[in-house]
Formats: sequence, C-alpha cells, structure tokens
Amino acid sequence: MNKSDIEIAREAKLKPISEIAGAMGISPQWVEEYGKYKAKIDWRLLKSAELPQKRAKYINITAISPTPLGEGKTTTTVGLVQGLGKIGKQAVACLRQPSMGPTFGIKGGAAGGGYSQIVPMEDFNLHLTGDIHAVSAAHNLCAAAVDARIYHESRWAPSYFEKLGLKILDIDPCRVSLGRVMDINDRGLRNVMTGLGGREDGPLRQSRFDISVASEVMAILALARDLPDLRKRLGRMVAACNKKGDPVTAEDLGVAGAMTVLMKDALKPNLLQTIEGQGSFVHAGPFANIAHGNSSIIADLLAVNYADFVVTEAGFGSDMGMEKFFDIKCRTSGLVPDAVVLVATVRALKSHGGGPAVVPGKPLPPEYKEENLELLKKGLPNLLAHIGIISRFGVPAVVAINAFPTDTEAEWELVRDAAIKAGAADAVVTTHWANGGEGAADLARAVEKAASLPSHFKLLYPDEVPLKQKIETVAVRVYGAEGVDFEKGVLKELDTLEEKGYGKLPVCMAKTQYSLSHDPALKGAPRGWRLPVREVRLAAGAGFVYPLCGAITTMPGLPSRPAFMDVDIDDDGTVRGLF
Repeated sequence: MNKSDIEIAREAKLKPISEIAGAMGISPQWVEEYGKYKAKIDWRLLKSAELPQKRAKYINITAISPTPLGEGKTTTTVGLVQGLGKIGKQAVACLRQPSMGPTFGIKGGAAGGGYSQIVPMEDFNLHLTGDIHAVSAAHNLCAAAVDARIYHESRWAPSYFEKLGLKILDIDPCRVSLGRVMDINDRGLRNVMTGLGGREDGPLRQSRFDISVASEVMAILALARDLPDLRKRLGRMVAACNKKGDPVTAEDLGVAGAMTVLMKDALKPNLLQTIEGQGSFVHAGPFANIAHGNSSIIADLLAVNYADFVVTEAGFGSDMGMEKFFDIKCRTSGLVPDAVVLVATVRALKSHGGGPAVVPGKPLPPEYKEENLELLKKGLPNLLAHIGIISRFGVPAVVAINAFPTDTEAEWELVRDAAIKAGAADAVVTTHWANGGEGAADLARAVEKAASLPSHFKLLYPDEVPLKQKIETVAVRVYGAEGVDFEKGVLKELDTLEEKGYGKLPVCMAKTQYSLSHDPALKGAPRGWRLPVREVRLAAGAGFVYPLCGAITTMPGLPSRPAFMDVDIDDDGTVRGLF
C-alpha cells in the first residue's frame, strides 16, 4: 500500500533551515529563523553588495485546464527542482503559500505530493509565518477606516474635522468598493449588510467578504519590489468613491502607513526546503482564477541570484496563471522567462475528452484506469490549445506527462507525439511522485535544453491599447472566444477608468479555471462561444484592472463534505488527515 503524502513528509530527514540558506550562499545576517525548519529572508539583501550577480534560467510551470483528477503541477515544480539537482544543477523553487480555504475545503494540502514535496508539510499548508493573517489584518483595517469615516462625517460638522487636521472625504456609501476578507471558504458572507443595529453601530450598507488571497493587499505583496514600493502601492489602493465620483484611496483615509506596518514582516519571503534538501521560497498566495495567481516578485528576484535554475509555478492552466505571469508579473519585474513546462496527465486529458464525471468518495470509473486511446484522442485538443497559448508568448514549451500507474506506454506515446507535432520542444514522461528527483531527471534534461533555445518572449498587448481591447485580446487570443459581450454598465465603467488615468494598466481576468471558456462545463478546446464580462474592478495599488467573467465569485463556498472533516490532532500534537 502506498504511503500517504503526510507519512512521506514526516519520514523525510529535514536539514536545519540555516544549513539550506548557507548551501544557497545566503549569509546568516539575512536569515530570520522561525523554528528549526523555516525562515524569512530579509528583502534588503536585494540592495546589498553581498547579492551575487547571477542570472538563473527562469522556468514557469503551468498546466492544461484543471480537472477533479488533478494534474500535479506543484508536485512537478518540486520534482523538477529535485531532478535538476540530480543532473548537477543548483535549482530553487518559488511557490505561493496556500490559502486555508482550499486546504479545509475541497483541495486539501498544496505542498506537492509523494516524494516531491515541500517540507515541513503541515507548516506549509497552515499558518506558515502568518503572512496571510497580516494581509487580512491590513485589508480589514482599511475597510474599517472607510466605515469609520462615513460614520463620523455623518455626525460632525466640517469645522470639527478642520480642527483635527482632516479633510472631508464625503464618501458615497453606495460606492464603497472594498469589502472585508477572511481566509476561510464561506459562501454565506458573499453578500452582507453592515451596520445593523442602532446608530452607534456604523453606517448601514450592503457589502461583501472575499477570501483573503483575493485581496488587493495580497496582490500588492506579490508585486511589490521593496518596502517603499509596498508603501506606495498600499497608498494607491482605491477603497471607495466620493459623491462626485472621485476615488478615495488608503492614503486619503490616512491608513496606508499603518497597513504597511502590519505588512513589513510579510514582505520577507519564506524559505523552506524540498524533501531532497533544495531551497524553496514560499511567498504570497493570490488565486489565479480571481487574482493574478503567482508568487512574489521579491522571491524571484532573490532566487535568480542564487541558482542555476529558478522554477516558479503559476496557478491553474496556461490561460489563467501563466498569462498573468507574463502580462502582469513579468511586465512588473522585468524578468524574462526562458522556458515553460506544461503539465498534463493521461487521466485529465480523458476527462477533457468527455470521460465520465469523477465523484469524490466513489471509485474512479474504469475509463481512467484502463487504456482508452479513443477517449484520450478526444481530450488532446485541450493540450494543443495550451501549447498554442504558450507559443503566442514566444517561449519554448516542454510538456511534462505526469505518470500514473494505470497509464500505458501507448497512451504516453500518443500524448508525446501530439505535443511535439503541435510545437512543443519536447514531451517527457515523468515519475517524480513515486521516485523524487530521479523520476524527473529526464524532464530536467529536456528543460535545460529548451531553456538554451532562443526565447522570443513578448507580451500579449502593449500598455497603450485601451482596456476594452486588452480584454478582447485575452478573450480571443488566449481563451479562443469569438468575442466579448460586455454587460450593462461595464463599457461606461471602462471609459471612466480610462478618463481617470488607469487605462495603461494590464487586465487580470477573473473566470473559471475549469475551462478555457467562462463555462466550467465546456471541456476540451471549445469554439463558437463569447465571453461575458459582467463587472470590472480596479486594483490601483496592485496595478491592474480585473474584469469578472461569467459566474465567478471571489469568496468560495464549502462542499458537502469539506476536507476539514478528516483533519484532527492526536494527544501528542500530531496532525492527522491533512492530505
């Protein structure tokens, strides 16, 4: 019987985190230990003369459109780092910190799996060093500042605020864009009324909760280059509009400085290790379906100076996290990717080919456990569409076929042939879940070769094109839509954003991750559909505009049988049931 991920993680012989940092070349003065096996690295190392002037090969890990069967993207990220180690290369992983919403909801842990994991696994999947709590506190402080100002301005004359040295903000209660956040899935908080009770309980208005990893503060953490940049970005956050329609920022509210104080330690990337002892930065955790879905720029800027290869994962499929990695993260950081690894599984491609539904708690249908080349062929268009998306950015692609014991050689060969004919530099079967770095050594060699090819990286659109055109470009060139349908009021809002100077920002599309379209039921590579955009929101501090497409929500709900039902703790403090 196979060991569980948590059993494998607990059997791993972890090295002290000071030893991991030392092996990378980071001196102790920059390492702030949180216990024996995790640490924060001071971001000021980037400004230090001690920083090596290296330039690692920069590799992005993405995947086909996700299915309930899983593709193993994080596992492949870790496996590739370990595989590069096996062929004599120093490699570092850069990953997002997982939200506790999915951890206790439907997904479970997110540290990788089998013999390709980040450890300590429990710490990784739970609070780690408290960064998400800092994000939540900073965000909610700003939200509280909005309601406090509305409340006090409704009670006191302007002369009172003049004595306090404050200007009247005249916030429109109907145009408060900032809700509150928490890092737990709770559909009951998607729409709320605040201020219920008496007059002393604050302004009565409709609001919402988002999950913390969808907070603009989280996106700012991931995109800031240093503490001054973090402070400026937090100050630019638009929390509401006044009654003239002008934006009211965190700076206007006088709360940006305090928010930065709450975030000052969160700005330092977390350092953990792979199960085979390579350094791994874990920092920031924006979702890829409702945010930009990538780990922090600071972690990447540090990592590229301390390795031969930096392997960073983008959330969900290439249409989601990878597109935002290129058009938002690389646009901001200035780093240029050398290659992309596209993760696929035979089982997931069969699902895209019309395979039977997978129901949690029920046996896997035989179509996924037996050779079925016809069903697999029907699912290949999804793989080919993702290879096409990567090619539009001019970066070499390697397909990682994440192997399962029920796959057959004929199925692997079918996927490999299709991938190479579609333009992939290579397609490699990899067994890192079962065999760790040894199982990813062939993938590592293929990635090394692909990363040495010329990269003709280009952004999908320039800053200067209008926001409407940027949305249409992503919809047509990445998702394969025939066009975009903007719901009532959206075009007017886009015009307003252009008029107020936000037109040069990139767009961060919020849509389902389960399809190239907005409809999770449309598998494979759907054609003949149009993308509905029902709302646009501004993230001025993060530096993007995000359109909401279809029925996407920024606060997930819990399933009928949440993952938390399996989680418990023994009398000796051992956690049980966490993946």
